[in-house]
Amino acid sequence: MTAPLTPQDDSSSEGPSPEHAPDRQDGQDDQADPAREQARAEARAELRQGAVILAAVTLAGVLLGLLWVWLAPRVPLISDGKAVYLKNTEGEQAIGADGWFGLLGLGFGVLSAAVVFLFRRAGGIAIVVGLAVGSLLASLVAWRLGIRLGPTGDVAAHALAVGKGVVFDAPLRLGAKGMLLAWPLAAMATHLGLTALFGPRDPEPPVVPHWPER
Repeated sequence: MTAPLTPQDDSSSEGPSPEHAPDRQDGQDDQADPAREQARAEARAELRQGAVILAAVTLAGVLLGLLWVWLAPRVPLISDGKAVYLKNTEGEQAIGADGWFGLLGLGFGVLSAAVVFLFRRAGGIAIVVGLAVGSLLASLVAWRLGIRLGPTGDVAAHALAVGKGVVFDAPLRLGAKGMLLAWPLAAMATHLGLTALFGPRDPEPPVVPHWPER
């Protein structure tokens, strides 16, 4: 009698075992991780640049405030010892102060947007937000600084100090608060225009000829 034959081990012909099969999902994750890390690094760099732009534009408001104090016309007042009056009731100095603030804001808005565009031509949400918020904060800084550096706001004390019949300057004021938006509006419009005209363009897809079916 012969011993029973054992079936041959055909495991080698069945292909690689599950534990040795290549994990395609892990390979895809390995390829996606560098791209994801690169995107995160670019986002962090854009956020840092946006913060720098916000701080720099806000500090530029100091220069606007100084120029406003220097260029804005003064409103002359006079006291008779009992009350304080406008020396020239038909004067337009108060309107001129608002106008100078608005004109300076427009100029600073155009200039700041041009500098930001040259600094970061590719643009980005953080860049635009930093420019917009920084421009608004700069206008507020210029407004408050101009009032602080201008003539004193205590008109009664100033009138007593200079004496009766002596002309003195009224406090520097911004009557039209809408002028605070001159800088941010000019900055946004200028940056949008520069980006549309000179910003980077996405590559156009190749044109595939289409032959009509016969």
